Amino acid sequence: METGVFRCAWCFEENELDIDISAGKDQIYVEDCRVCCRPNTIHVKLNDEAEVIDVTAEAEG
Repeated sequence: METGVFRCAWCFEENELDIDISAGKDQIYVEDCRVCCRPNTIHVKLNDEAEVIDVTAEAEG
């Protein structure tokens, strides 16, 4: 597991999340914001060495 950070698309607060690097190089899933509880679609990209290179969020809904 790796740790990443995303900024909530709704309230703009930063959130930490655990990233399962065994789930592939390009991951998309929904994560609720820990501050406002609204859903965010999370996009995670890993490089060939399974290192996190990008984490972005967009409003789910």
